[in-house]
Amino acid sequence: MADVDPVAAAFAAHPREGFLPEKVRSRAAYDGPLDIGHGQTNSQPRTVEAMLRLLDVRPGDRVLDVGAGSGWTTALLAHLTGPGGRVVGLELEPDLVVFGSGNLARTDQPWASLEQATPGRLGDPDRAPYDRILVSAEARTTPRALVDQLADGGRMVVPVAGELLLVVREGEQVVETGHGGYRFVPLR
Repeated sequence: MADVDPVAAAFAAHPREGFLPEKVRSRAAYDGPLDIGHGQTNSQPRTVEAMLRLLDVRPGDRVLDVGAGSGWTTALLAHLTGPGGRVVGLELEPDLVVFGSGNLARTDQPWASLEQATPGRLGDPDRAPYDRILVSAEARTTPRALVDQLADGGRMVVPVAGELLLVVREGEQVVETGHGGYRFVPLR
């Protein structure tokens, strides 16, 4: 029996279409970003796949999803952690919190939530540390506030100044590696 690819299984379990506004659902198969309103997009599937593979989420992980938008990445992450894990999605735009939370609720993954982010506060330091952090918005520099929320051995995938970075924390040592050019909405 062939090994099941966990990322492919997550995509199959949570099709993009269920996380898009009705007016763009017919374009769900398009491999590009789609507008979800409020100046935000649902990311290109190929980009999301690349980010999830770099993040290397394991069953039971505690995961923070920064810029959760429509809830799609939060649902994918929850599928990867399984019920032994915990996924917290954060979104700044109140209307998208409502939209994304509704989408996520339909996935029947109660170990995942999508919540209102606190303006001016990056991440969720009160519930840190996290094993994995996914950031779906572009930072100008590596966000130290999020690095500080990583557990020992934790991994963060974040677009910084046009490049997708993998940030790995081993004790006090932080190693960053670049993984190609990408464009995202700005991290606020």
